[in-house]
Amino acid sequence: MRETVYIETSVIGYLTARSTKNLVIAGNIETTRDWWQNRRNDFVLYISQVVLDEVAKGDTEIALKRLEIVNEMPLVELNQAVRNLAAQFLIRSNLPAKASDDAVHIAAATVHGLDYLLTWNCKHIANAQIQRKLAELS
Repeated sequence: MRETVYIETSVIGYLTARSTKNLVIAGNIETTRDWWQNRRNDFVLYISQVVLDEVAKGDTEIALKRLEIVNEMPLVELNQAVRNLAAQFLIRSNLPAKASDDAVHIAAATVHGLDYLLTWNCKHIANAQIQRKLAELS
């Protein structure tokens, strides 16, 4: 059976991002597109309603492209267990209140037992200090 991946919004954002002269962002875009073309079919990809809500925001044309990408992906349920764990993450970790959606992404992947959470969000999700705290809670 293929491994499972929760696709966080930043990944979809880089897939649809416009070209830039910023080398770091350009590298992230290229890496994301490469993974998407060459590796995504090795996994079962999941999103949540939070991802749908986030990709629908912003520039209408780009938002439609993002929505088209996630259209066929199965949704993990944002049940009470996910909400409770996300609340605990916010209370007992270094996550700021404004990162509540980020806490939901992490909790959704955790509660549903997904193998990986794919993200470019290094501030609140792919952050070693925060991950250490979250591991103590989950």
